[in-house]
Formats: sequence, structure tokens, C-alpha cells
Amino acid sequence: MVTNTSGKKKTAIARATVRDGEGRVRVDARPAELVEPELARLKMLEPFRIAGDDLRDQVDIEVQVEGGGVSGQADAVRTAIARGLVQHLGDAELRDAYMEFDRSLLVNDVRQPEPKKWGGPGARARYQKSYR
Repeated sequence: MVTNTSGKKKTAIARATVRDGEGRVRVDARPAELVEPELARLKMLEPFRIAGDDLRDQVDIEVQVEGGGVSGQADAVRTAIARGLVQHLGDAELRDAYMEFDRSLLVNDVRQPEPKKWGGPGARARYQKSYR
């Protein structure tokens, strides 16, 4: 059985394919253990720390991620993996454990940067004005 899921954070989009296997996790065709920086790797593999490593040995996960930066991609991958595990195993207890730990494991973060407007250097900041 094969399960396809996705996760989003800012402009990063991760697509995960979960199938029965022996515990291989690949991010952009590279083993997850080789992902740098370490903080991003730890964030990506967080769903396994909550679920337990015995669960990891039951599935193979292939993730493609695009857009965004390192941190946004890590969050998107983490959401895609967690969703994939819950869907693939159909485990309500695992879903509840993820929701209790952090809702963003299963729910996309919809926040986006506010667009820049005229009259200033950014979305809210305005150019200074001088009276003298």
C-alpha cells in the first residue's frame, strides 16, 4: 500500500510517499541522516521520536521538497511525514499523540508574509519624513 501526503510552511512544499518497508527515510533522494544543518534534520525526524523507532522500521518514506528556506522546508517535511504515517497506519492514537505534542505536525501553517506596499521599504514600515 502506498500513501501520498503533503506539507506546507511559508513557500516550502513537501510531498511524501509512504510505503511498507524497512525504515528508509529519504529527503530529495538523500538519506535523512545526511541532511544539514543538524537542527533541520532533528525537526524533520521529530514524528519518529514521538511515534517510536519500532514504527519507523515498518515503513519507507520518500520526500520531495521545494521552495522556501532551510527552516521552512524542515517544517514542511515534518508535516508531510507525520501526515503520511497517520494516514498509512490509520492509527487514531498516533494522530492524537501528534495533536497533543504539536498541532502543526498534522495541520499546515497558513501564515504568509504580508505584501510590501507603497510609501515605505516594507509591508508596515514607512519612509521617514523631515520637516527641516
